[in-house]
Amino acid sequence: MPYSIVDHSIGGEGADWPRCSQDQRRGRSRREFLATLAVFGIGAFVPAEAYRGGQSAQLPPASDMKTIGLIGGTSWYSTVDYYRYINEAINDAYGNRTNPPLILYNMNQERVHELQTKGQWDEIAALLTQATVRLRAGGAQGILFCANTPHKVYAQVSQKTDLPILHIGDATGVAIRTSGLKKVGLIGTRYTMEDGFMVDWLKEHYGVESLVPSSAPARQELNRIIEQELSRGIFKAESKKYVLQQIGELRQRGAQGIVLGCTEFPLIIRQRDFDLPLFDTPRLHSQMAVDFILGKQGLAHIRPDQ
Repeated sequence: MPYSIVDHSIGGEGADWPRCSQDQRRGRSRREFLATLAVFGIGAFVPAEAYRGGQSAQLPPASDMKTIGLIGGTSWYSTVDYYRYINEAINDAYGNRTNPPLILYNMNQERVHELQTKGQWDEIAALLTQATVRLRAGGAQGILFCANTPHKVYAQVSQKTDLPILHIGDATGVAIRTSGLKKVGLIGTRYTMEDGFMVDWLKEHYGVESLVPSSAPARQELNRIIEQELSRGIFKAESKKYVLQQIGELRQRGAQGIVLGCTEFPLIIRQRDFDLPLFDTPRLHSQMAVDFILGKQGLAHIRPDQ
């Protein structure tokens, strides 16, 4: 059948995620690294054929599920997808209306964009740290930044908490490595494409080379589409066409797959739109959260792209 990265989910046994020392895992405390490794140390990808509901015999009691704190709002359109994916996966696994314990902290996206424009990333880190503290006080046992760009300050925030922050680069890196690919195209906000935090993470921890659009105007236009359209719920056919053109150029430069490195891009781009493997970061990240919630891989699966 045609290959699609969303036909897989983090789970199963026998893989080697990730072979890195604590020092290599930049910005992580030992406690956070060990907590994350405990969940993903044997993480692999399971074929879509293994996706089933009604696996309650393997599942922990609902009362034993771990609580995830979601830091959303950047944008809320993609945060909705995180919430839906995680709830659907748990419902499907238990075969009923069992919902996972989730706590949502909604960021003020307008304020975050103002700080980004001014380059005040320390202030953004402070806001994310404040959100993490509040979520921890509410009972969260793990944290998810429901967007790619906030991971620019992942190290700063993770140093301020003893909770594991599940890195979107790990969810994506495992998927790429499991697929056997070595070079991918990466599109996202200009910060994600230009500032290196995602490119470096994939290279250093997973040996994956990431190509971004080589034209500065192209990167700026992709950023404009995200900030002025997708994060406001505006979906234009001409903007989708432009994004697909940029994906085509990345393919010409040798990209073997495409990372949708902005959680808004899956709102308009689907696997059916092109024939390269697609790495849908909100789905992959949500699967990482589901495995953390259940304490084991392979018990529940995010529904494939439709």
